[in-house]
Amino acid sequence: MRVTIKVGGARAVNPAGALSDVASLYDDGEDVAVVHGGSTAVDDTLERLGIEPEYVETPSGVVGRFTDAETMEVFEMVFGHLSTQLVAGLQSLDVDAVGLNGVDGKLLHGPRKSAVRVVEDGKKKIRRGDHSGTIEQVNGDLLESLLSDGYVPVAAPPMAGADAEDVLPVNTDADRSAAAISSELGGTLLLLTDVAGVFEDPDDPDTLIETVETGEEWAGLETAAEGFMSRKIMAAEEALDGGADEVVIADANTDEPVLSALSGGGTHLYQEALQ
Repeated sequence: MRVTIKVGGARAVNPAGALSDVASLYDDGEDVAVVHGGSTAVDDTLERLGIEPEYVETPSGVVGRFTDAETMEVFEMVFGHLSTQLVAGLQSLDVDAVGLNGVDGKLLHGPRKSAVRVVEDGKKKIRRGDHSGTIEQVNGDLLESLLSDGYVPVAAPPMAGADAEDVLPVNTDADRSAAAISSELGGTLLLLTDVAGVFEDPDDPDTLIETVETGEEWAGLETAAEGFMSRKIMAAEEALDGGADEVVIADANTDEPVLSALSGGGTHLYQEALQ
């Protein structure tokens, strides 16, 4: 088995159960990579520093963070702290974990987007000074080397952004980072979050979408996904298109969240749904 596990960065997500399950898979000799988010921790830190987090909407309706130079410094600091905490947690469970961000060895590499198209007050505008990027390359050799030597990579943004002749750290989405890594490694991508999966009706716990195997079911999935979940579906599609066999969206806060998801819990998405 080969699995990439993305641990969500929401305040309501407790990573302890996921780390314990990673240790179980590791002890069984499975290849495991961990990717973590942390956007809410970035927002909390910005607010403590007296900086208002800024989100913008693209013309296609996607809402994302606008990362200016000051925010980027906070982003690097917070994600470095989160990575250290997760690696220490795994080391405490006798897992040989190695923390990486996307800049290390150009693990995640692509062009920087210094200007973004946004919608403000109903008008389309160009915002300049953004520090974000789109992943175009994953250093699979680095990942394979770590896995073959018995290490668990713990990866996260920022990515290595190409800007003219320079490489600099830039923001990129953690779910899509996990999708890019899972595409490179193959196997299963597990997106752990603060809900049990995707629901046809978010207010009705009996409407969990358990499997998505056809184009019709995928269309229903996209209709059901709202807010942050729509970004996870985008990442899931990228992972399946890129070579992952399966994507699972499941609750990080259940008992044995990874093992239960791999055993059928959550929402399971398959490649054939995109064909």
